[in-house]
Amino acid sequence: NGVGCIAFSPLEQGMLTNKYIKGIPEDSRAAKGMTYLQRETVEANLSKIKGLHAIAEARGQSLSDMAIAWLLKDERLTSVLVGVSSAEQLRANVKALDNLSFEADELRQIEDILKS
Repeated sequence: NGVGCIAFSPLEQGMLTNKYIKGIPEDSRAAKGMTYLQRETVEANLSKIKGLHAIAEARGQSLSDMAIAWLLKDERLTSVLVGVSSAEQLRANVKALDNLSFEADELRQIEDILKS
């Protein structure tokens, strides 16, 4: 139909980065409580974050790379809008393009985690 879709906040306000895998750092957005990302949200999703991180590691990717790649695999999406605070973060996000393919088992594991 000539319609495109752009994913906004593909890293869930930072939850899908390696930042929260070991808990909530005191210098993080969630710890400060001044943004959409709240401490309770991270804590409620920590097991999912850790599960997704394990899959990303097995793929040789960071969690953020896998999250972006997972979105880009969907042909309905035109693009993914990443929000970065540095050129280093942008360069890191572009690495997602190095591995956009997923095995069926990986997709099943991701979907199981997201549904839990």
